[in-house]
Amino acid sequence: MLAPIFSLLWVRMGKRQPSSPVKFTLGLLFIGLAYLLLVPAAALTAYGKISPLWLVGLYFLEVVGEMCLSPVGLSTVTKLAPLKLVAIMMGVWFLAASLGSKLAGYLSGFFAPNASTLMKLYGGIAVGLLISCGILALLTPKVKRLMGTVR
Repeated sequence: MLAPIFSLLWVRMGKRQPSSPVKFTLGLLFIGLAYLLLVPAAALTAYGKISPLWLVGLYFLEVVGEMCLSPVGLSTVTKLAPLKLVAIMMGVWFLAASLGSKLAGYLSGFFAPNASTLMKLYGGIAVGLLISCGILALLTPKVKRLMGTVR
């Protein structure tokens, strides 16, 4: 539902829209905030049922983050890859995503859920994403220089 809104937003902003590295940074920020939102939700599960609105908030933040990552990443790959390697590099993009999903599935097999463990898990993921966001924000000027004229 948000894809057309983001598409319209980027088109309307034209040359004023943020660069790809800034969009990646925003994506990491929003996904980190989504996992941060799960920390208090996980704490509340120890006291019984909680509102499904926590999931609405989570998915909203995750989708906003995803809209700053996935289509922008695919676009950036097509712009930066050498012409003869565009298809292979797109495959590498999807391979990286699938390997991440495979790793997440494998590691979830070792997980024993309880409120305390969930809070640590979601908090750790949030901290990792927010630290990555900060690092990417610091590296954005250098990455933009390396990208040349590609936005």
